[in-house]
Amino acid sequence: MTHESLSQDINPCFPGLDENLIFFYAGYFSQNIINAIGDSVRLRIGQSDASGSVRRKIFSTFIEMAQNIVHYSSDSLTPPEQTNLEMRAGSVLVTHVDNAFLILCANPVSQAFAEQLTPQLEPLRVMSSEQIKDAYRKALRSETSESSKGAGLGLLTIAKDSSAPIEYGFNPMGNGMLMFTLKATI
Repeated sequence: MTHESLSQDINPCFPGLDENLIFFYAGYFSQNIINAIGDSVRLRIGQSDASGSVRRKIFSTFIEMAQNIVHYSSDSLTPPEQTNLEMRAGSVLVTHVDNAFLILCANPVSQAFAEQLTPQLEPLRVMSSEQIKDAYRKALRSETSESSKGAGLGLLTIAKDSSAPIEYGFNPMGNGMLMFTLKATI
């Protein structure tokens, strides 16, 4: 096999990955890691023919999803009482399919957290874009509770920037944990 035929058959850095893949990361997230991979995401979406508004929405959604992993993933390298410099596991994928950009994230959560999150997510699936924008403006003006790390505003941001209803799911893992997945279309 020649070098030329090898490069035509597979991508040696990412064998088997779709050519529409813009970004994928699975592992531990921290604020520093988000900042570093955010630069990569920004450059990759900058290479697309998407408008500036669409690129901003993709980047904003990516950041919100990655920050939700840092704040809420149940798989943590840092102690639960540590509220800064957190490092938690999850994954984020950005791809371009059928003239739309899809941003997906996944991370483990407890059953109790899933039960808290579902009432925040489900209304976002059925609200109109104008209702989501109104809820977003109200959330900006309201005070967040001490236990919140801003997830309500982050979820509203994701829903506001999406061109279709967000999709989510909770799939059983092990040890009573669930894999939370969230998908936005832009």
